[in-house]
Amino acid sequence: MAFDLFFWLFISFPFNVALLASAFYQVLMLSDLEGDYLNPYDASSRINYFVVPEFIGQGLLCALFLFTGHWFMFFFMLPLASYHVMLYVKRQHLLDVTEVFRVLNAEKKFRIAKLAFYLTMVIITIFRQRIRIHAAGSIKFYNSRLVLIAVYYLDMDDDE
Repeated sequence: MAFDLFFWLFISFPFNVALLASAFYQVLMLSDLEGDYLNPYDASSRINYFVVPEFIGQGLLCALFLFTGHWFMFFFMLPLASYHVMLYVKRQHLLDVTEVFRVLNAEKKFRIAKLAFYLTMVIITIFRQRIRIHAAGSIKFYNSRLVLIAVYYLDMDDDE
């Protein structure tokens, strides 16, 4: 129980927030490019800087869910991880400077979908943490109550 709480609070939640921030930053860069506030070279180099670390982080989080036995979360993240692997194998994961305006709308929609997915993951992680913290507190309270009842009925004091 303690490992699960540690896993959700210190591993899963920071990973999910980092992935959410990365997706938000990429959507922001594409919006700036669309509004002509950023040139294509800067936009694609800034986005490409975060693509491979995002793929690694998402794949690592998916593998951690598998190895720790969190099946729902693993199967929820598996399609996106598989899609990332497919993009990487086909070498279509980086944004090309020469074709950035041609694929701008598709890339923006894809990154907004990933942003919504990562936001859903953060919300699920927050609710799972809250449930685990509440369950841990209830068990602790329940156990202390049993001890108090046993002390009262059996008249066990520390004075003896």
